[in-house]
This record gives sequence, C-alpha cells and structure tokens, in this order.
Amino acid sequence: MQPLSFQRLKRNLRQDFSGLSTFRLALLGDSSTQLLHQAIRGHGYEAGWNIEIWEADYDQADLQILDPGSELYAAGIAACLVVDSTRKLLRKFNALAPAERAGFADKVIDRLARRWQALRQGGIETLIYANFPEEDDRVFGQFGSKVPAAFIHQIRKANVLLQEFAVEHAGVHVLDLAWLQNQLGRERFFSPAMYVTAELTMSVDALPHAAKQVVDILATASGAVKKCLILDLDNTLWGGIVGDDGWENLQLGGLGIGKAFTELQEWARKLKQRGILLAVCSKNTQSVAEEAFRKHPDMVLAIEDFAAFRANWETKVENIRAIQQQLNIGFDSMVFLDDNAFEREMVKAQLPDVTVPDLPEDPAEYLDALYALNLFETASWSEADAVRTDQYRVEAQRAAAQATFANEDEFLAHLEMRSEVRPFDTYTVPRVAQLSQRSNQYNLRTVRYGEEDAKRLAASPDHVTRSFTLADRFGDHGLIAVVVLARQSPSRFFIENWFMSCRVLKRGMESFILNHLVAVCREHGVGELAGEYLPTAKNELVRDHYRGLGFRQAGNVWVLDCDGYVDRPCHIAASVT
Repeated sequence: MQPLSFQRLKRNLRQDFSGLSTFRLALLGDSSTQLLHQAIRGHGYEAGWNIEIWEADYDQADLQILDPGSELYAAGIAACLVVDSTRKLLRKFNALAPAERAGFADKVIDRLARRWQALRQGGIETLIYANFPEEDDRVFGQFGSKVPAAFIHQIRKANVLLQEFAVEHAGVHVLDLAWLQNQLGRERFFSPAMYVTAELTMSVDALPHAAKQVVDILATASGAVKKCLILDLDNTLWGGIVGDDGWENLQLGGLGIGKAFTELQEWARKLKQRGILLAVCSKNTQSVAEEAFRKHPDMVLAIEDFAAFRANWETKVENIRAIQQQLNIGFDSMVFLDDNAFEREMVKAQLPDVTVPDLPEDPAEYLDALYALNLFETASWSEADAVRTDQYRVEAQRAAAQATFANEDEFLAHLEMRSEVRPFDTYTVPRVAQLSQRSNQYNLRTVRYGEEDAKRLAASPDHVTRSFTLADRFGDHGLIAVVVLARQSPSRFFIENWFMSCRVLKRGMESFILNHLVAVCREHGVGELAGEYLPTAKNELVRDHYRGLGFRQAGNVWVLDCDGYVDRPCHIAASVT
C-alpha cells in the first residue's frame, strides 16, 4: 500500500469505521500532532484498522508518561507513539552551557529510558519512538561531525543510541523519520513556514508517509505480516525472455541494465535469509527456467532458494493459488512482483488479498520503488528464520514419502518425531514472540506476545509457560507451538494462549501438547484445565479444537477433567527441559 495524499486520508475520517479491527494508540509530542493524528487514522482505514487515538495536549509527554495517575494510563492504551522533534531538541541543546553539550545525546536516551520504565510500570508494553531527522546549525560547518559539542554530532549519536536501546528492549520500535527525510528530501519533509506558524515539524507532504510507517508497525505487531515474495522471471528477475533469448543472453551482472536485475536478486536473497519465503510464478517451460538458474554465471539466486517453483503455462492466478496451497499461508501474507501490468491487474482482480505493487517501467527503478513501499515490516527476527525455506522444501519431501504408506498412522510412526518441551527462557523468548506475531490460523485466542510480554510471563508465579519444537527423520521444524497456562483458581488452570504453526498439522502435535498439559496440571495439584476459543477472521481452523480434544463446553469456556484423562495416542517422543 503506497502512501496516499493527506487530502484523501482526511476524507477517510468520514468513512464508517465500524466492523474494522480496533487498536488504541496514544500520541504524544513536543510540537503540533493534530495533523499526524488525522493521517494515522486515515491510513489505518486504508489498511482495515480502526486506530482510536488518544492525543495528549501540546508538549505534555513527560507529564503524561511519568505520572502514574495521568489520563494516559486511564485511556486503555495498547501502544504509545512519541514524536520529539529535532528542532525542539536543537533549542534544548542551545540552552546548555558549552561544556555540557558533548553529553546531550546521552541525556536524550536517559529521558527515553525513564519514559519506557514508566510506561511498562503503567501496563503499556509497546512504545513507538520517532528518531531524529538530521538538522545542522552549521556552527562548525563541515567540521561539526568531528566535534562532540556540535549539534550534528549529537543528533547522529542520539539516533545510534536510540537504535541500540530498541535492540535491548523488544517493546520499543523506532519510527524512522530520519530515513523518511532522506527519501523525501529536506525541502519536502520540513516546512520552516509551517513550523513557525503552526508548530508542525513535518510537512503535509511528509505526513502520509510517516503515518504509513506507524500503521505498518502497528499492523505487524498485531500479526499482519508478509511471509512470501512471489516473483515473475522474464523482465522481472532478469532482463530478457529466457524461452526466446536463451539463458546465455539474459541481462544480469555488473554491466548496463543487468546490474538492476542482479541487485533485485540480491535483495530477494537477503529477504530469504531474513525468513521470507521466495516463490517463482512464471509463464515458462519449467526445464527452461530451471536451466537459467543452473547455468547463468551471474545468477544470484539458486533453485534451492525457492520454497515453491511454478513455471508453466497456467495463469498467474492459478499458479499463485497452487503456491498458497503448497505453503499453507494466507493470500494476505503474499507479495507478487511482475513487470507485466496485465498480469498484475489479473491477480489484483481475482486475488485481492495478495499485495501486488505496480513496478516502474524502468527496471533501474525497481528497487527504489520497493524500498519505499516497505512491504516486509517485521516486529521480530531470530537466526532461526534463515532456515525457513529449507523447512518448507523438506516438507515437500515428507509429502512425497507419505504417499508411499498405506495409512497415516504408519507414516507418522515412520517419521520418528521428537519434541523438546521447555519453559520460556533466554533462548526461546524471541522465537515465542515471533511465532505469536506470525500465527493467525492456529491461534485459539489471538493474544499477541512481544518479547517483553514473554519475559514477564516467564517470571510470573501465576503462569506456566511452555514452548514446543518438532523434529523428525527429514529435518527440524524448530519451535512450532506455544502454550501459556494461568492459574484461575486452586483447582483450575486456564489456557491463556495456545498457538501453533500450521506447518505441523496432522502430525499429532495437538494430542502430544494436551498430554503434557494434563501432566503439568497433575504436577501442580490442579484438577481442571479450561480453554477458550475467540473467533477471528482467520482462525476458523481451530473452532472445534477443544471439542475434538475431549473438552466439554461450559458456558463460554471448554473444560477438561484431568483426573479422568487418559493420554491420547501419538507418535512423538518427548524431551522435557
């Protein structure tokens, strides 16, 4: 979704927001934020969100955040957005004695740390903090970058320290206004006249771009992530038509327009290393397309980099449907790149949930256009993401093996499955948070956990946390399921959350997990295990989860009697930490 005009975003405010997913956001700043408020709410509507914004009065961030009895903490806020402007920081910097200016950046981050601590104590676990677009008073000219007491030196240092703070505190997200100013240019981003007359530190042109970044962060933290990049081949991933020109004559490499396609492939490879699945969807003969990957010396991507490879003469729509079924992910988690406008429009019309960017006519402009769209926002990352494509490729081997067995039970026994079960710890916390944000279909209550949430639950005496891995003779799925139990009474545990990767459906993992949960209940002297299904647009898959596992319905919850429970059969061996 590209940033829209501010006028259109304002018109959206007159639309009907009922029926949209609601998110409560606090907006605080040291300058005027009313127009940013409108832009965020208008962009939220475009993305299918009703972002209800509680806006603090002018320059009241510290008063609201640091006072535990303030209106902020009574407003039911899920996340807090703070925008401190570079221009206001310059005025504070100017007020310091010259000897104090070299420590200004540290003071900025100290204030951030105090705010973050107060927000967490007040129950707000998500902070979006705007970084600082560069502004140089030119007091030292070009030499300023070498002078710690120069403002440009301190504002650059503050941005680096802010990044490091966000790395250390998973609930803190950076709204990258410095990048946005670099993209738009200083003249488009900031209007001196608007600042002087209306205290606006972003121009009307810049506001929709900033609003989109905020909505991207909120949507991703709520589970709306892109998981797969589907690529056309001819004149998209390389220059030329392989079936006509031959692989020898494709445009790739460091010369001419080939450089643009090579750099696009390098970008796609980095996405794959980050955990985004790559897929091919091309009108081509598969053997001809594969030959190009195997033989062209300047090819960056290999066939093994793709989780799905569809090169045939079916329509792009049919092939994307086949990719969706193979990978078992939602259409709304897919991005499709194709140089052909006709093919793009066909996919948009028939698969409206798939994101289909309009690529520029000139391939040299592909990457800059894709960078600006920010299609693959994420709220977490771990090194385990690098093997996600391999996991999907191995799944195809499992499917092929399954076809050789007479029944499913024999196949499951053949897999030699094993699961490591452990409480949340330093190793599992980032993976728990990531699975929480990515799991939409097999998610009983769709309560999202950030890393700070997972750490809090791990330390809570009133909760029992468990993560589950799954491996078999073909390979390792990694961490695939999470359950959190909350003690509801001396005799009952409530399943606060149960979510699982759809990649392990029909493996018996549900039975294995339930067997373990009942054992936990018995260990704690608890006789009942209760659960709840909260329906969403995406979790219809688990509507009968508890019924199928033998729970009885009691009002709005499902209850299992642990005393009479008999372990359900499964072919998974346990390794409990």
